[in-house]
Amino acid sequence: MLKKVAVNQLTVGVFVHGFDESWHKHPFWRNQFLIKDPARLREVQASGIQHCWIDLSKGLDVSAEEPRGLPPAAVANLERLPQPKLERVPLSDELQRAARLRARSAEAMRRMFTEVRLGNAIEPGECVSLVDDIVESINRHPDALLSLARLKNADEYTYLHSVAVCALMVTLGRQLGLDDAQCREAGMAGMLHDLGKAAMPQEVLNKPGKLTPAEFAIIKQHPVRGYEMLLAGGAVSEDAMDVCRHHHERMDGTGYPDALAGEQISLLSRMGAVCDVYDAVTSDRPYKAGWDPAQALAQMATWKGHFDPMVFQSFVKSIGIYPTGSLVRMRSGRLAVVLDQNRSALTKPRVKLFFSTKAGLPMKPQVLDLAAPHTVDQIEARESPENWNFPYLTELWDGDAALKQARR
Repeated sequence: MLKKVAVNQLTVGVFVHGFDESWHKHPFWRNQFLIKDPARLREVQASGIQHCWIDLSKGLDVSAEEPRGLPPAAVANLERLPQPKLERVPLSDELQRAARLRARSAEAMRRMFTEVRLGNAIEPGECVSLVDDIVESINRHPDALLSLARLKNADEYTYLHSVAVCALMVTLGRQLGLDDAQCREAGMAGMLHDLGKAAMPQEVLNKPGKLTPAEFAIIKQHPVRGYEMLLAGGAVSEDAMDVCRHHHERMDGTGYPDALAGEQISLLSRMGAVCDVYDAVTSDRPYKAGWDPAQALAQMATWKGHFDPMVFQSFVKSIGIYPTGSLVRMRSGRLAVVLDQNRSALTKPRVKLFFSTKAGLPMKPQVLDLAAPHTVDQIEARESPENWNFPYLTELWDGDAALKQARR
C-alpha cells in the first residue's frame, strides 16, 4: 500500500517508494530504499523535497500527527517578519514576578466568575491594573508569564486560561506592531473572552470526558452569553465585547456563533481565536493531557481555514517555534528543554541539555545557546514528552521553583 506523506513526517523504519520530484531534482541515486538510521533520515529531510511516497508493506507507517515542526519555507517567512524592539531582562529575573502576577490574576478572575454565577453585575475595573501589569511583564520578558500560565491544574483552568489568553494577546499584539494602548485593549479582550462560561452549567463545563452533541450545543452558547453580560455592564469597549462573542469564528465561515468569515472577523477576534486554541490545547484537562507547545503549533498549522494565516505566522514568531518548556532532540542524540527564545533565529533558542539517548542516562545539565558562534549541535526535531515521562521538565527551566516561591 502506497501513501503520500510530507518528508518531515518520515522516521527511521519507513520505506521510501518514490519522491514527489523528478529524479534529477534530488540527490539520491535510488528512488526506493529503507530508512535504516538517523543519518539517512536527516539526509532525506535536508534534501529540500517536500513530499514522497512510502510503501507500508515494506516498512513502518508515519505517525498520525503532523510534521515535527513548521515547514522550512514557513520558518523563513516568519524570520522575515518585523521584530518589536523592547528592553528585555533575563528569564530568571522575571519568573518570580510573573509567578506572583499569575497568582494574583487567577484569583481576580475567580472572584469575577463567582460574582457572575451569583447574578451580580460585572465590575472589570480590577482587570485594568492587572492587564497593565501583564503588559509590563511581557515587555520585560514574554516567556516568563506565558510559560507559567500554561502550567495549570483542573481547578485553575478556567481562571488561568483567561490570564494566559490575555498574555498571549499582548505578546501577539506586540508582534503585529500594535501600540501600547492597542496591546492593553487586546489584553483586556483576552482576559474577558471566556466570561460567558461562568453562566454555563458546571457539570457540563467541568465534565471529565467528551461532551455529547447536546452538551456541546450548550457550551457553544458561552460567547453570546458573555457578550450579553459585557453589553449589559457597559464598562468595557466594543472591541473586548467583539472578541468575547467572536473568538470561536473561523476564517472559512464554519465557526460560531455568527458564522462570520474572512474580513468579517475583526483583527482582535482573529487574534483571540489563535490565542484561545493554543492555550486550550497545551493545557492539561481532566480528560486529556495538554499537547507539547511545539506539537501544538505544528498541528495548528495544518488546520486550513481555521486561522488567519498572517495572524498565525505572527503568533508563532511571538512565542517561538519551540516555545519555552518544549522538549527537543538534538543532532547529537541528547535531549534538551527549551529555556529562552532567539527571536532573530527561530530555530536556535537557548536550551538546557539533560539526557543522552545514546547512553540512555541523564547527564549533568548544560545550557547551550544555539545561536552562539561556533555552536555545532542544533535541534533535530521536537520530542514528545509522552514518550519519556520525565517528571521534572518544568524544574529544568525553573517553572516549578517560581510557582512554589510565589505560593509562600
